[in-house]
Amino acid sequence: MQRIVEVEKISFEEKEESSLRPQNFNEYIGQKNIKKNLHIAISASKKRGEFLDHILLFGPPGLGKTTLSFVIANEMNTNIKVTSAPMIEKSGDLAAILTNLNKGDILFIDEIHRLGSNIEEILYSAMEDFRLDIIIGSGPAAQTIKVDIEKFTLIGATTRAGMLSNPLRDRFGMTFRMQFYEQGELSKIINLAAKKLNKSIMQDSSDEIAKRSRGTPRIALRLLKRIRDFSEYYDEDSISIDTTLKALNELKVDANGFDELDLAFLDLLVKARGKPLGLSTISASLSEDERTIEDVIEPYLLANNYVERTSKGRIATKKAYDLLGIANNDLF
Repeated sequence: MQRIVEVEKISFEEKEESSLRPQNFNEYIGQKNIKKNLHIAISASKKRGEFLDHILLFGPPGLGKTTLSFVIANEMNTNIKVTSAPMIEKSGDLAAILTNLNKGDILFIDEIHRLGSNIEEILYSAMEDFRLDIIIGSGPAAQTIKVDIEKFTLIGATTRAGMLSNPLRDRFGMTFRMQFYEQGELSKIINLAAKKLNKSIMQDSSDEIAKRSRGTPRIALRLLKRIRDFSEYYDEDSISIDTTLKALNELKVDANGFDELDLAFLDLLVKARGKPLGLSTISASLSEDERTIEDVIEPYLLANNYVERTSKGRIATKKAYDLLGIANNDLF
C-alpha cells in the first residue's frame, strides 16, 4: 500500500506536480539562500552573455529539486530537457540526448548518482569541452571520434551526493544542498496550491497540513489534495479545520507527520534500549528494503533529532522516547 507521507514521487503525480509548479523565483517559496545565489549567478550570466555553470542539487526527495530546475530554465529564458540516470543505459543514449540539445539548453538528470561509470566518462568531456569522445570498434581497430555539441548547462539532482564520483562532482561549478522547509513556508505553498486547484482553504487548515508535512512540499501537496476530497465530499466551500483534522486522522498521519511505518521504526529503536541497530537488522524487522529506510524514513527523523546514526548503527534519542511516552532514565 502506498504511504500518504511517501517522499518519493508516485507515478501519477508528475502531471499534477507540473500544474502546481512555480514558474519563477518570485513564486518559488523556501530555499532562500539557494535562490539568492542562483539569482546572482543567473543575472551575472545574462549580463555577460554567457551560459550558466553546471549545477548540482542534493538533498532528500520531495524538496523541489526538479521544480527549482524548471525555475532556473525559465529565469534563463531557455529550454529544459528532463531525464533520469536509470534511463541512460548506454553511451549511445547519452550521446543522443546531448546531440539534440540546442545552444544554451539545460539538461536535468535526476538520480545522477546512478549513472554508470562508462556514461560518466562521456559526460566529463561534454561538461568541460562540450565535446563527445565516441569510441567506435574494439581492440587495436578501435577509433575515437570527437563530436562537438552545443554549449549547455547540466543540472544534476541526487539524494545521495556521497555516491557521486569525485571527478563528476568536481565538474559542477555550483553545488547546493536542499533544506527541509519551515512550517510557515509550507503553509504559503499550500495556500498557493489551493488557489491553483480552485479550492478555498482556511488559514488554520493550511497551518495544520504544513505542521504534518515533514518539512516536505511534495507531502504537503499530496495531503492537500486528499483533504480537498474530504472537503468536497462534505460540500464545503472552504476547507475547514474540522474536516482537515478528520481527514488527517483517517489518513493516519499524526500531529508530527508520522505514519505507522515511522512509528514502527522508532518503536524498534526505543525497544533496543540504547543498543545500536544495524541497517540490515532494521530492514528485516520492518520488512522494508535498506534504500527505503535510508532515503525515505530516516532523513526527516535524523534532521529533527529523533534518531542518531553511529558507526555501530541507529539509536533512538530522548526525543523519540518522549514521543512514544516511554521513560528511560538510565540512558538520559
